[in-house]
Amino acid sequence: MHGNGRGIGFLGLGVMGRPMALNLQRRQPAGAPLTVWNRTPAKCAELREAGAVVAGSAAEVLRTCDVVFLMLADSAAVDDVLGRGTDSFAGRVRGRTLVHMGTTSPGYSHALEADVRAAGGRYVEAPVSGSRVPAEGGQLVAMLAGEQAAADAVRPLLAPMCRDAVDCGPVPNALLTKLAVNLFLITMVTGLTEAYHFADRHGLDRDRFLAVLDAGPMASAVSRMKAPKLRERDFAVQAGAVDVLKNNRLIADAARAAGLASPLLDVCHALFTETVAMGHGEGDMVAVLHAIEARTSAGARERDGALPQAG
Repeated sequence: MHGNGRGIGFLGLGVMGRPMALNLQRRQPAGAPLTVWNRTPAKCAELREAGAVVAGSAAEVLRTCDVVFLMLADSAAVDDVLGRGTDSFAGRVRGRTLVHMGTTSPGYSHALEADVRAAGGRYVEAPVSGSRVPAEGGQLVAMLAGEQAAADAVRPLLAPMCRDAVDCGPVPNALLTKLAVNLFLITMVTGLTEAYHFADRHGLDRDRFLAVLDAGPMASAVSRMKAPKLRERDFAVQAGAVDVLKNNRLIADAARAAGLASPLLDVCHALFTETVAMGHGEGDMVAVLHAIEARTSAGARERDGALPQAG
């Protein structure tokens, strides 16, 4: 770090950020006060009760903390809190270590690192794999990228939030790794949802189908978390469908930029676009079931319309 002991900051207390910051507050090394800020102040209440300092602005966090974690919605939000592109940017980042934990495009992160370092700050990518439940349990997996000394200094601070942190090399390799992991996650959960729909519409016993799945080689922490949600039609958010769509777009853009085919991702992209358009964007990613069911219903209507009329 930078040695003056001014503590740690955390910006962004959404579905993931709030449990992450709570774990950081409750389990951090002694003598390092946590200062938090969120655009919606009500989301700070739980952190205040846990003993964190609630700042009046993002600028205050940057002014008073040496290391600042950013768990923000998108690149526009990051630029806004840092004052990037304004005269205040250099003053906000100079002498700080910024830890970018959200998911943005790799190209954006690479350019942000250059700007932060030019202004006299340090920059580390640390996106995480996992959803709300692992975040609550401090069981996320972080991917680290950046100048080695800065990444090494940040690593111990990730321990309250993450069960592991994997070195990925220079920026933007952590975000590229995160996008590759998310490509597998998106296609896997969509495949699980389609398999459940297939079994359900064939009248199979849901519990028996899920028991077979759970006993077999395809079982995973993800299937064990998502399959019961499908059975119960529980769409309470763990990883939001609208966020999955955002990630899908980022992965697709990175694939296109490298001239790569992404056929499975492209199908998922269409399904999650339909899910969000149907009004299920704030639900969990298993809400893609609605889009699959809608396609089944549309196919049934087409078949019915093609049948010859009696008489």
